[in-house]
Amino acid sequence: MTEPIEVRNPRTGKFDYVIIPPPPRLVVQQCKRTRRAQVRWQQLGLEGRIEALQQWKEAILSGRDRLTEALVNDTGRLSTSVLEIDSFLSSIDRWCRLAPELLQESTKNTAIPFIALQQTSVPYPLVGVISPWNFPLLLSTIDTIPALLAGCAVIVKPSEITPRFVAPLITALNTVPKLHDVLTFVEGAGATGSVLIENVDLVCFTGSVATGRKVAQAAAKQFIPAFLELGGKDPAIVLESANLELATSAILWGSVVNTGQSCLSIERIYVADSIFEKFYHQLVAKAHRLELAYPTVESGEIGPIIAEKQAAIISDHLLDAVEKGAVIHCGGVIEDLGGGWWCRPTVLTQVNHSMKVMTEETFGPIMPVMPFGTVEEAVSLANDSIYGLSAAVFASEAEALEIAQQIDAGAISINDAALTAIMHEGEKNAFKFSGMGGSRMGAAALKRFMRKKAILIKTNATNDPWWFDNGE
Repeated sequence: MTEPIEVRNPRTGKFDYVIIPPPPRLVVQQCKRTRRAQVRWQQLGLEGRIEALQQWKEAILSGRDRLTEALVNDTGRLSTSVLEIDSFLSSIDRWCRLAPELLQESTKNTAIPFIALQQTSVPYPLVGVISPWNFPLLLSTIDTIPALLAGCAVIVKPSEITPRFVAPLITALNTVPKLHDVLTFVEGAGATGSVLIENVDLVCFTGSVATGRKVAQAAAKQFIPAFLELGGKDPAIVLESANLELATSAILWGSVVNTGQSCLSIERIYVADSIFEKFYHQLVAKAHRLELAYPTVESGEIGPIIAEKQAAIISDHLLDAVEKGAVIHCGGVIEDLGGGWWCRPTVLTQVNHSMKVMTEETFGPIMPVMPFGTVEEAVSLANDSIYGLSAAVFASEAEALEIAQQIDAGAISINDAALTAIMHEGEKNAFKFSGMGGSRMGAAALKRFMRKKAILIKTNATNDPWWFDNGE
């Protein structure tokens, strides 16, 4: 029998929830059952799948309060949880609206007059989704919804750090039998994820680079595709032509939203020498206005650190920076309040790339600000990273667009920050160690769950094959 996993409440520090991972043989059995059900799900047709997903959405709306409560208990924050639920529900509508056009099949003539091409696709039967703790609901479903519409069955393993949100989803799922058979959640830690990878046809993973490497290796052994969204150390570049009021507000939001616990967070800020002092003074003033969401979830904007191990990482990065000469202008301390770990928005200067806070993923509301002399230097600093998820540039539009072309990252926000968190239309790939595989944004996010088939049709079946010579 597998050992129970106790789950910590990030606001109180108490272990007040327990999950019991299924033994490997039950995970294997669940994969087999879900795979068998996929045949009926695919045969249901796109209209039937859309109807089932809409029924699930309505059932979730009916129990929205329970889902909100569970997500708040998982993460310790309210406003971001509300936004997360809204984004999840709107993604169902968005994909249901887009799928009919994206999944259309076509027949066309080819360069050879008597051969037509029918382009069609078939779904991967069973998709495994392994999701992280920072946005538990959204990142468990961002791949799941398009995969289901494509005709796949899906098994989701959420993070063992934030599993409470699953129960309300399953309650709603039980009211939609057609969907219940092809969408399953399994609880557990890394061992459960390993068994899952061995029994699916495609895996989607969101998480750290270290674990992502293991997922990629396991998928390679199974000879299945792996779509990986991994870490980030997103830079922001601020030129002299930038609107400083806009830049400081946007960078602050991009750095501290969800307490900086996002792979899309701004974690490095490079500012032109001529405006450096003015910039960081404005940033510090605005950071001081933000309050902790303590003692209640409504008390402020900054929630607790969700994963206890992350508090130690943030503290280590700050200590390393200070020991190497960095200056902290606000925040800078991990606080124990009511049993939870908290960190106020933290602005640092006198930083450089010898410091962990400039090179390793910090995953907290930490804003190291570094001056640069030339645009070439700014681009070089931004690209001096093993990561390449996204970035931001603040400048006149023409300047910003020119710089954006030179940054090694999959998505560049111009005169704003972390725009891919709210705009999902643009296709992007992760650069370097920030991931691999097809885009989870844009049309590719759905099409990557389909295997393309080319059916070649000879339109004049009365003639001999073109290669046949009867000697006449």
